[in-house]
Amino acid sequence: MPTVYRSKVDVWLFVVLAFAALASLYSAGQTMLSNTPGAILIASLVAAVGFGLPAWLLLSTRYTLEASRLLAQSGPFKWVVPLADIKSITPSNNPLSSPALSLDRLRIDYGKGRMLLISPRDKERFLSDIEAARRAAS
Repeated sequence: MPTVYRSKVDVWLFVVLAFAALASLYSAGQTMLSNTPGAILIASLVAAVGFGLPAWLLLSTRYTLEASRLLAQSGPFKWVVPLADIKSITPSNNPLSSPALSLDRLRIDYGKGRMLLISPRDKERFLSDIEAARRAAS
């Protein structure tokens, strides 16, 4: 049975994403008031991207542990890590772009030089569960 772990969210990142979303909605509203041709289309695009993407990232970033793989999802992006390919999992605060909404991260090294940074809310439970799944899979 798959287990889903939500991403931990740093307050500063939440504030940045919320500000970006609200600024986009304000801009879309101002564009609509301009009464220029195409204003509705432009405002809709600005709102969809500027509000939609940050909201999608905040609401969808999660990690699903299945019997043989880890699936990381963040908005429209997905990563699949076969459990058998994991070489190590170590703590990290690397700020590289990743499916993580916190700098309190885990670095997963897998495959041939591949790496994924994630930030499950309950790191201890995640680590315990992934180790148990790796043992069961081998």
